[in-house]
Amino acid sequence: MDKHDHAPTDFASPFAALPVPARIKCGAIGMLALALSLGAPLLALAQDPHHEHHHHAMPSTQDGYVRTQASYTIPDVGLLDADGIRVSLSNELDGKPVILNFIFTSCGAICPVMSATFSQVQTALGPERDTVRMVSISIDPEQDTPAALKAYAGKYGAGPQWQMLTGSLDDSIAVQRAFDVYRGDKMNHQPATFLRAGPGQPWVRLDGFASAADILREYRKLAAN
Repeated sequence: MDKHDHAPTDFASPFAALPVPARIKCGAIGMLALALSLGAPLLALAQDPHHEHHHHAMPSTQDGYVRTQASYTIPDVGLLDADGIRVSLSNELDGKPVILNFIFTSCGAICPVMSATFSQVQTALGPERDTVRMVSISIDPEQDTPAALKAYAGKYGAGPQWQMLTGSLDDSIAVQRAFDVYRGDKMNHQPATFLRAGPGQPWVRLDGFASAADILREYRKLAAN
């Protein structure tokens, strides 16, 4: 499968954002990320029977992630933002290009890496970030209250264009199922990033630890079309 040449960047590794105990705790996660960075395929992705149901493009293996195009039906659910305001998810995802992931605030391995990466994307976009909607949806809504999300957003310097959303457990699961990331338990959480140019357009799904440079490159591809 085609590899993309990566231009040198100044992005720091998102693993550097983890405190030393969390880095140690990552263990297998860190080894997985290293394997992915060397271009190892995501075997779990290929073995997931639900994945094929949603995806209509052949996967393309990049350095650290697998790229597919997918069509998802967004459920008509109301979620809470970090200020406790109920918002319609479908409305939140309309009108602008979207960069989306799933997190939970007590996560000690995958989520800090993904959130640090989102923070780098936000910084790299500069003023352009106002034209993009970044969304992180909690997969642990019973613990992730709006107050917990607000603290988490502050930790990663989330700007107004980066929404943190939570809600009821049923609504969270419905959204996870819609994006084919529900794995039954938060401890089975797998890294994935989703991008869409606008309503009615297909989603680009990046399974694995896509870097800030990777996400920006994918975003600019979408924006150029």
